[in-house]
Amino acid sequence: MADDLRLATAGEARAILRSAHRLAIVGASANPGRPSHEVMRYLLDAGYDCVPVNPGEGAILGRPAYPDLAAAVAAGGPFDIVDVFRRPEAAPEVARQAVETGARALWLQLGVISPEAVRIAASAGLRVVMDRCTKIEHRAMRAGEG
Repeated sequence: MADDLRLATAGEARAILRSAHRLAIVGASANPGRPSHEVMRYLLDAGYDCVPVNPGEGAILGRPAYPDLAAAVAAGGPFDIVDVFRRPEAAPEVARQAVETGARALWLQLGVISPEAVRIAASAGLRVVMDRCTKIEHRAMRAGEG
């Protein structure tokens, strides 16, 4: 990738979390056994305003779920972070939606590797984190690791 499309370092990822308040959890699940559910619960407990985005869900953890980012933004405003719990092949479309809806950062969770999504988001000026977990990075941030 070109230098202007570089990914956030661990310290930069934690700085993104530190400055964020509103997060879209794309691919959030009402199933407590899913990582997206566990991470969303953790982030809510940590004080973040988490909005689930999943067309197959009505509500998750007491929060109304939206079918896409546009509907979520229309209901409550843009996101600081779009946190993606989707298969890598779905990530480019999520990146396009993140750009279109004015997100500040695109965060691809552990195992979500998509150079195309990185290119789409970074080319539009979004900060990009890939293959990192918001919960793990937040815990490290709280422990003073950056």
